[in-house]
Amino acid sequence: MRKLLVAAAALTLGMGAMTAQAAPSVSAPLIERTKFFGNPSRSQGRISPDGKWLAWIAPRDGVQNIWVAPIADPAKAKPLTDEKKRPIRSYFWAPNSSQILFVNDKGGDENFLLYGVDVTSSVQTTLTPFEKTRVQVLNISREVKDRILVGLNNRDPRWHDVHSLDLASGKLTLVFQNDGFGDFTLDEQLRVRGGSKPRADGGVDYYQIVDGKPGDKPVESIGFEDAGATGPIGFANDGYTLYWVDSRGRDTSVLLAQDVTTGARTVLGESPKADVGDAMINPKTGKVEAYAVNYLTTEWKPLDPAVNGDLEFLAKNLKGEVQVTSRTDADDLWTVAVDPVTAPSALYLYDRKAKTLNKLYVTRPELEGATLAPMHPVEIKSRDGLVQASYLTLPPGSDSDGDGRPDKPLPMVLLVHGGPWGRDVYGYNGQHQWLANRGYAVLSANFRASTGFGKSYVNAGNLQWGAKMHDDLLDAVDWAVKSGVTTKDQVAIMGGSYGGYATLAGLAFTPDVFACGVDIVGPSNLNTLLSTVPAYWEAGRKQMYRRMGDPGTPEGAALLKERSPLTKADQIRKPLLIGQGANDPRVNQAESDQIVKALQAKNIPVTYALFPDEGHGFARPENNIAFYATAEHFLGRCLGGRAEPFGAALAKTSMTVPHGAAFAPGLEAALKAKVGQP
Repeated sequence: MRKLLVAAAALTLGMGAMTAQAAPSVSAPLIERTKFFGNPSRSQGRISPDGKWLAWIAPRDGVQNIWVAPIADPAKAKPLTDEKKRPIRSYFWAPNSSQILFVNDKGGDENFLLYGVDVTSSVQTTLTPFEKTRVQVLNISREVKDRILVGLNNRDPRWHDVHSLDLASGKLTLVFQNDGFGDFTLDEQLRVRGGSKPRADGGVDYYQIVDGKPGDKPVESIGFEDAGATGPIGFANDGYTLYWVDSRGRDTSVLLAQDVTTGARTVLGESPKADVGDAMINPKTGKVEAYAVNYLTTEWKPLDPAVNGDLEFLAKNLKGEVQVTSRTDADDLWTVAVDPVTAPSALYLYDRKAKTLNKLYVTRPELEGATLAPMHPVEIKSRDGLVQASYLTLPPGSDSDGDGRPDKPLPMVLLVHGGPWGRDVYGYNGQHQWLANRGYAVLSANFRASTGFGKSYVNAGNLQWGAKMHDDLLDAVDWAVKSGVTTKDQVAIMGGSYGGYATLAGLAFTPDVFACGVDIVGPSNLNTLLSTVPAYWEAGRKQMYRRMGDPGTPEGAALLKERSPLTKADQIRKPLLIGQGANDPRVNQAESDQIVKALQAKNIPVTYALFPDEGHGFARPENNIAFYATAEHFLGRCLGGRAEPFGAALAKTSMTVPHGAAFAPGLEAALKAKVGQP
C-alpha cells in the first residue's frame, strides 16, 4: 500500500459563573481514558520483504518500541529497541530484511534522525548523526537491496540533498546537491530522474534530471490551482512507466500512467466526487494493481485481475475498512488491517495461495466488548452550495431507532481537523469515541480547503481562514441544530493545529455561537505564524502565502492581522482551554503565550496547559491522558457531560499549567496531588 498524496466586552463573570447543562444520559458504562489514549497493545504490524519476520510497535516498560518475531512463531517476539521516553511512532523494513529502520526526534522538535537496528543482534546505529537536521526517506527499492536514498538538510536547512545510504556500513554518499528542488522523482534503480521547483506564483515546474544534472527548461509546468493535487508519484520497475496524480483539465485528481519514452498518458482511475488517494503496488513489478477513492468512505477499485479475487475475499471475510499494509517480495503473504469502526482495529496475516486469514492481534484488546458508537457519514450543505463530507457520532443509547439522529437534542462538540489541508475520514476515532462515551454528540465537518474532494474545493478556501472556512463550520452547527442533534446553547468547539485556530476564531469572531472551546497547538497570530515556519518548508512557502495571505505585502499583512484571533481576543467571553507543546516547530509556543497574555490582561478566564517535552501535538500517552482528563472536566462544566475522576492522570505527565488551573474543575487538586507524589 502506498499513499499517493502524501493546518466586544471583556468577560467579567469568570468560569465560576458558568451554568452546567443537565448531564446527558448515556447507556454505556464510562470507559477509562487510558483505554482510548494509552499505548495500544500492538500497532503497525508489517511482514519483512523476505517473509521470515513480523514486526510491530508495542510498549516496552511503558514506552512504544519496535518488536520482532519469526513469522512461523509470533509468540517468540522480542523487543528490538529500547527507547526510554520518546515513543517510536513509525518504522519500516530495510529492503534486505536484515534491519528495521525508524526515525525519531527529541521532545517534538521534528528534527528527525534515522536509526537502524539489526534484527538478529538488536544492535542500533544512528544512520544520520547530525544536529538540527531533518531526514527524509526518499526511496526504498524492492530492486536494490543494499542501500536506500535519503534527503538531508544539514548543508542548507531549506533544501534536502539526496544521499545514498549503504545499509551495511552506514556510509552516506552524495547523489544530488539540491539548490532549490522541493521534491524528487526517483526510480527503482535509485536514480534521481526528476525534480520539482517551486515558482514565485505558487505553481511548480518539473525538470528532468539525467546523471545528476537537471535540464535547462521544465518538462512540465503546473499552475497554482493544480499544484496541490498534481504530481508524479513514482516509476514502475520497468523504468519508463511513470505514475501521476493529475487534476489538470478536471476537478478531481485522476491516476494516470505515462510512458516517458513516447509521452503517452493513460487514465487508470478517477471519480467525479473525490481524488484518487491511495494505490496498491505490485512488489515484483511496481505496477499499480488497484486504487482507492475516499469520499464518505473508502472504495477500492481493482485494475489487475490478479488481485481482484484477493480484494473480494478480504471484503467478504473482514467487516470494516480494509487496508493491505505490507506484502512480501514473493507476494505470497500480506498483512491486512481491518477497522470495524465500533471495535478496535485488528491485523491479519493473509496467505494468498491458501486463501486463509490468521488473526495476529487487536490493537486495543481492552476495548473489545465495550459499547462503542457508530460513525454516521453525512453531507452538509454550506450557505453557498458547497457540500461538506462530514461524520457524526452519537452517544450509545441516544439513538433508539439507529437513524443517525438522537432521540432528543444533545450537547455537541464540533471537532475540527488540522491542516487545514487535510481531512477527516470514516473509521474508528478515539476522540469521537471518548467524547460520545462522555455524553456528547461529535461532529467533524470537512470544511472548504479540506483535501481529497477536488481542487476547486481546496481552492475555495484560499484567503478564507476565519472567513468562509469558518462559515462552513457555522453552517455545520446550524445543520446539527436543525436536524435535532443539538441546540444552539450546547455546542463546544475543539481541535488541533488548524482546528485549534478554528477554536480561537470561533470564540473571538463569533463569541455567542460556542459555549466553550478547546484549542490544541493552534495559532493565534497568522503573521507571526508565517514568520516562524521551519526553514525546510521553503518549497511550499509561496503556496501558503497564496492560500493564507502574503505577510510580505501590506495587503497580505493586513488580511492576516484581520483573520488572527489575537486581534479580537477582547471579544472572547466563553471559557477556553489551551494545550501547547513547548518545542513545536510549526506553531511556536509564542502563539499560545500571546493569546493567553491578552486574555489575562482582560481578565478573561483561560486555562493554559504547557508540555515542555512535546511539539506539534502530544506523542507521549502520559501527556495525552493528562490533557484529555483536563479537557473532559472542562467540557463537563461547560456542557454537562460526565467525566472520569482525575485519579492518577497527572502522575507521569510533564504538563505544567502556567495559568488558569482554577478554571478547570479538579485540576488544582490534581496538580497538588502530583506535587506530593514521591
